[in-house]
Amino acid sequence: MNPAVPSLAETSALLRSRRSIKPADMDASRGVDQALLLELLENAAWAPTHGLTEPWRFRVFTGGARSSLASALQTLYRQVTPPTEFREDKFEKLGINPTLAPVIVIAWVEPQPGGKIPEIEEIEAGACALQNLSLSATAAGIGSFWSSPPLIYTSEFKDWLGISAHHHCLGLIYLGYPRTDRPAPRSVRSPISDKIIWADA
Repeated sequence: MNPAVPSLAETSALLRSRRSIKPADMDASRGVDQALLLELLENAAWAPTHGLTEPWRFRVFTGGARSSLASALQTLYRQVTPPTEFREDKFEKLGINPTLAPVIVIAWVEPQPGGKIPEIEEIEAGACALQNLSLSATAAGIGSFWSSPPLIYTSEFKDWLGISAHHHCLGLIYLGYPRTDRPAPRSVRSPISDKIIWADA
């Protein structure tokens, strides 16, 4: 076995210890070093990609840019949400969450129009990249939270982000060290045997 490759036990422990850490449970006063962020994003880029198209793109918000993001999210939410569906709690959360996490990454994919790779496969590759990102963050002791409010799928959000209509936003990934005064989140999964159909003959 290649000593540089983690064992199955180590890999299983990492996969099963990953948890979503909400922005409110992150330490906003503790920044994430840019070199570490680059390593996490580099790991994201090693996701499977059919045809090596590497369709993922990232915009990283830190420092004062987080407040600008929060303001933009609130403005867009008010703009795209019908009055009968507007919720004050969601509006407030969009304005608060970006200030609670030291880093927010907006991720999207850029399929090539008329390209040989089906669009769905490009979106799936982007999702794999975000899984790589969240697992790498866990290994580095950093919490992550994948948020996908409905407004990110609107043309108004794409215009604000500066991407084309045929591009697909995947979400906002909040990154930050977990607060030490909060209990570690726990989770369970139902038996995998309930989800498998064996075809062996």
